[in-house]
Amino acid sequence: MKKKVRFFQSVNFKIALAFILILLISIEIIGAYFIRGLERNTIKNFTDNIKDQATRVAPEFTNDITLKNSEEATGEELTDIQRRLENSVSTDILEMRVVDANGIVLGATPLTDKSLIGKKNDYQDINDLTYVAKTAYDETIQKRVYIVVQPIQSATGDTVIGALFMKSDIENRYEEIHDTALIFVFASLIAGAISIIVAVLVSRSITQPIVEMREQAVRIARGDYSRRVTVYGRDELGQLATTFNQLGDRIAETQDAMESERNRLDSVLSHMTDGVIATDRRGKVITINEMALTLLNVKREEVIGESILELLAIDEDYTLRKLLENPDEMLIERENPYRGFVILRTDFSMIRRESGFISGLVAVMHDVTEQEKTEQERRDFVSNVSHELRTPLTSMRSYIEALSDGAWQDEEVAPNFLKVTLDETDRMIRMINDLLDLSRMDSGKAVMQLEYVNFNELVSFVLDRFDMIVDNQDSGKKYRIRRDFTKRDLWAEVDTDKIIQVVDNIMNNAIKYSPDGGTITVRLSETHNNIVLSITDQGLGIPKKDLARVFDRFYRVDKARARKQGGTGLGLAISKEVMKAHGGNIWVESQEGRGSTFYITLPYEPYEEDWWE
Repeated sequence: MKKKVRFFQSVNFKIALAFILILLISIEIIGAYFIRGLERNTIKNFTDNIKDQATRVAPEFTNDITLKNSEEATGEELTDIQRRLENSVSTDILEMRVVDANGIVLGATPLTDKSLIGKKNDYQDINDLTYVAKTAYDETIQKRVYIVVQPIQSATGDTVIGALFMKSDIENRYEEIHDTALIFVFASLIAGAISIIVAVLVSRSITQPIVEMREQAVRIARGDYSRRVTVYGRDELGQLATTFNQLGDRIAETQDAMESERNRLDSVLSHMTDGVIATDRRGKVITINEMALTLLNVKREEVIGESILELLAIDEDYTLRKLLENPDEMLIERENPYRGFVILRTDFSMIRRESGFISGLVAVMHDVTEQEKTEQERRDFVSNVSHELRTPLTSMRSYIEALSDGAWQDEEVAPNFLKVTLDETDRMIRMINDLLDLSRMDSGKAVMQLEYVNFNELVSFVLDRFDMIVDNQDSGKKYRIRRDFTKRDLWAEVDTDKIIQVVDNIMNNAIKYSPDGGTITVRLSETHNNIVLSITDQGLGIPKKDLARVFDRFYRVDKARARKQGGTGLGLAISKEVMKAHGGNIWVESQEGRGSTFYITLPYEPYEEDWWE
């Protein structure tokens, strides 16, 4: 927000005031020097003139005073003295007197002072008949006067025979000096007023660009780079304004570059498949991307400012110093309500400045749940394969050792041992074939022999075989197959052998785990884009904890019973891969003690008669 500056606090006022004060001080100094010099010169000229006049006029009275004092005096000498005085009077002379050595006034001006002639002089300055030159104040006329007493010498110059008294008006000179001083003062005031106006205009011309640059600086601080400072000239302020505009352009370009870089970084962070967390040097979270929020199941406003140790729940095992000194990767396990149990591989890296100062920490999190799960499945697969192969091999080894020890000679035992050995061999062959099938499907090398078939008839073909088995008195288990098919013919493009294998596998499991005399219900229906086949048995069902793993390889809910009945533990896994290859799906719904229902779906498009035309 722009703060208003008072006029008396502004630079404009300060510059104008400085100019005015300098001018006034200069005028005062110059005026004082000028008036003092004028006064000194004027008074000196005036007094010198009076002195010169007295010195010039005084000798004129020498002869007159000499004759007056002689025995031959006729009385005309006084008239001559008076006439000479009157002729010597100037405008500046107020009074003149001529006295003899006895102090008798021989002549006086102005005319009003003629009554003093012949009388005793009453001025103390003349009594001594010595030279006097001084300024005095005349109480009678209330003015300053300049008095000069010039002794009158005899013709020989060795005797003072009288004196010339002159009183001049020096007050006029002081008044002239005073008038001159007043004129100078008035001229100074007028010059000061003009100077104030000029100073304000000059200071404004100086401060206006500064004010504009200040406003531009405020706008730049607010992020507005559109305005420019007006360049008024090519002087230093003009160059500063030009430089300021260039600075604004550079800042704008830098800001745009930083903003672009920030947007690019935000975009990269937002679209990264890894979670990224950045902290300050105290370990407080300052940046976190969307993937990290998703992986940790937190909200941005909740974690900004929180310690990364508490966020990752590693504060019990690690301190910030330990994390900075040894920023190795670690596996962090988190519970995510949307994704279940997740494993995050977290790599830590320090943020260092060029000076070596550690300003923060960056944590990069990668979801390795599937990798860990795949690795665990691989380990379980190797273990299960080894276990599944070891069991029949161990059994075969036992029987073969017994035969080699002489049991082959026993006509009753030998055939049974050979039969068990053949069964175990067949079981291993089936297991290996199943593993090969799974391997081909995993690698995408399995070739699908697709053809359009009537799916109703295909499922009926499989079920007819199981009906034939149950009709056989030697089947060992009685069961009933109930069919609930849609009346509409469903045509689908499938690999017949593989679909038969899937249905056959599910039916075998339903028969194995159904009680004797139970009913197996097979339903076939359609949706607007899928064929749905469900097979329901009345067996013991599948525990809830095992539902998610029944399609895993070698996984058995009842391991002992499945192995006893010759299962390899790969049937449902193969079924899942087959359905995936067809673009369909397979899943199971079950409640323990209430049987299970396996569902199969296949992509379906309604049959059109013109396909075959």
